[in-house]
Amino acid sequence: MIFRQLFDRESCTYTYLLGDEGSGEAVLIDPVRELVDRDVQVLAELGLTLKYTLETHVHADHVTASGTLRQRLGSESVLSARGGADCADHQVSHGDVIRVGELAIEVRETPGHTNTCVSYYVPALDTIFTGDALMIRGCGRTDFQEGDSATLFASVHEQVFTLPDDTKIFPGHDYKGRTVTTVAEEKAHNPRLGRGNTVEQFVDIMANLNLSQPKKIAVAVPANQNCGLPVTGTVSGWAPIVRSGDGIPEVAVAWLSEHVGNGLRLVDVREPAEYTGELGHIGGSELVPLATIAQATSDWDREQAIVTVCKSGGRSGNAAQILESMGFMRVASAAGGMTSWNDSSLPVAR
Repeated sequence: MIFRQLFDRESCTYTYLLGDEGSGEAVLIDPVRELVDRDVQVLAELGLTLKYTLETHVHADHVTASGTLRQRLGSESVLSARGGADCADHQVSHGDVIRVGELAIEVRETPGHTNTCVSYYVPALDTIFTGDALMIRGCGRTDFQEGDSATLFASVHEQVFTLPDDTKIFPGHDYKGRTVTTVAEEKAHNPRLGRGNTVEQFVDIMANLNLSQPKKIAVAVPANQNCGLPVTGTVSGWAPIVRSGDGIPEVAVAWLSEHVGNGLRLVDVREPAEYTGELGHIGGSELVPLATIAQATSDWDREQAIVTVCKSGGRSGNAAQILESMGFMRVASAAGGMTSWNDSSLPVAR
């Protein structure tokens, strides 16, 4: 058996390579798009053929390489059947087994950080790859992508802590240079999920983390929902949306002007002084500054049509992708923002 633990310095993401020497087949767990060349080189040097890329979840802090590796090497992508990426070749559920030569990799659903989280257990190696569900002396946050603290607590205690104490745990990230832990260590020393903590204590801990949004969430989540490939082209449906190369869903201000008030929720994500300033705002819009968008919209209807607006389209594009990452189904940014709206001589409220 061939095993390598690879690292991305920017996102502190671990990518894992497992190879079967007899068949020459291999898998990569959580590959990173910017490091495709490194991974391809390692595979070639070890004489391995990449059969699968395994995702532990739809990531918010980096973009997956699964789509790029599929194009270059013919590998097939694997992701949870709970949803998040229709582009995946295989959508797996709890109890499924992925086979690479003589190696059997069991799928264990471990939602809670996100609803798509799975861990990959390899009995022959006494090893489980937990992604962000369980990290060394920590765990993934639970405040976006349909995360839920109580669900995460149950996932880890039922699917990881029930394994033999000497089972090795390889996490999705580590920010302190640690590489591996064990079930016994985390049960004894994890300050969130171990140490005999109750689910109520864990929920309270997670509710008071007060973390900022991952800096790449607006780009990473939409990209990962497309297996890390650029999202471009016109999308049919509730509006004539065109996605930019960065995956931002946009509508033209001319279309928007004809549909204001027709069931659209128009959200201006600028600061209050801009909303009432020189460029004015679109009548009927509501002010929700970008820094507050996730919290302010947490209880909104996920199926309502929403168009975000800012000065020129940058912040509103960011807001649209944050809303998509939260599960909103009909979201777009006004291309060019209030600058384009004014340039088109459309009515302005002040």
